[in-house]
Amino acid sequence: MPVVRDLRVLLRLRDFRRLLAVRLLSQSADGVYQVALATHVVFSPEKQTSPAAIASAMAVLLLPYSLVGPFAGVLLDRWRRRQVFLYGNLVRAVLACGTAALLLASVPDWLFYASALSVTAVNRFVLAGLSAALPRVVDERRLVTANALSPTAGTLAATAGGGLAFLVRFLSGESDAPVVLLGAALYLAGALASLRLSVDLLGPDRHERQDHPRLGEALALTARGMAAGLGHLRERREAARALTAMTVMRFCYGALTVMLLMLCRYAWTDSESEGLALLGLAVGVSGAGFFAAALVTPAAVRRWGTLRWMAMGAAAAAVLVPALGAPFAPGPMLVAAFLLGLVTQGAKIATDTEVQFRVDDAFRGRVFSVYDVLFNVAFVAAAAVSAWLLPADGRSVPLLLGVALLYGAVAVVLRRTGGAVFHVKHRP
Repeated sequence: MPVVRDLRVLLRLRDFRRLLAVRLLSQSADGVYQVALATHVVFSPEKQTSPAAIASAMAVLLLPYSLVGPFAGVLLDRWRRRQVFLYGNLVRAVLACGTAALLLASVPDWLFYASALSVTAVNRFVLAGLSAALPRVVDERRLVTANALSPTAGTLAATAGGGLAFLVRFLSGESDAPVVLLGAALYLAGALASLRLSVDLLGPDRHERQDHPRLGEALALTARGMAAGLGHLRERREAARALTAMTVMRFCYGALTVMLLMLCRYAWTDSESEGLALLGLAVGVSGAGFFAAALVTPAAVRRWGTLRWMAMGAAAAAVLVPALGAPFAPGPMLVAAFLLGLVTQGAKIATDTEVQFRVDDAFRGRVFSVYDVLFNVAFVAAAAVSAWLLPADGRSVPLLLGVALLYGAVAVVLRRTGGAVFHVKHRP
């Protein structure tokens, strides 16, 4: 298969392998940490979880640190990205240890959320930096394949980390502290792996950097930098369309995630442990869909283009979501989890490629930070809508139909504005 051959070529690139190792360790730690948060909020025996409670938790964890996104973009275009990976992962390792201590001390929920917020805030810098640095370690001809491998491998690493976290959770009884400590160890490993990369390899170049600004200067630079980044994005219409479509698809994915959480918690099982096991299975099946997307997306993009490929995925989701979801049974839902994993990750690969190829290197950090903020806000908005529509057991036909309509709208708009097939050999 051409994609397998291309992957072998990429893995022979030393710097790509090293950057990939940082991503895998960092995102596996993210998966562990996210499962620890989910099990504490949703599956703790002493908690009576509702859609509103899940929405509140997502708002606490996602919305505040979305504000870090613009700062992350401006600073990523001024800081050496290798150093961001090193110090970002070190800080997260220390903060995760603090979260574990709070769990053992049984502190109030607000203090736990504040600690979790600190860990996930740093995550904005690391993930945006990984995406912005990728074009520095591969050539343009292989950028689509690199986008298929690297972010998808990171997502699979997060899924594997989540699976390992489920296992540790079962072995440790009802305590989430050992799971959080496992995440801290993986963050530390990610920091050490970044030392294998040259300090200046990942950019930005020296002439594009400035000294670390003071707080007042950072605020002003943020406003001016984001305005410049958005202005640059407006000139790259294909990238802007892909970002908009991905935001809507992220909203749909978030709404279905909350539904799945409630179904696992109350509708399909009689105990927290059984619900947690079923959720773990669904996460694994969705991860298989991510892997499938990595295999098929490069060839699909070369044949149909990024926007048309996204349109095809959205159209498939518009049909399959109500067809598989309406019975509200575990079997069809697991099939839907695989297909939505494929569609969502395929769209993300296409969007990453559009942004990385269309956006100039000096603006990539800012644009990817905007991308990140849109992701988080869409997910939180989906949780809020789900809290309004979902009953306690998670069964809601109106929610399924609404999500299907949104997927259909994305498919129609992208199909009409898809433009020419995307070629990586010629920069626009």
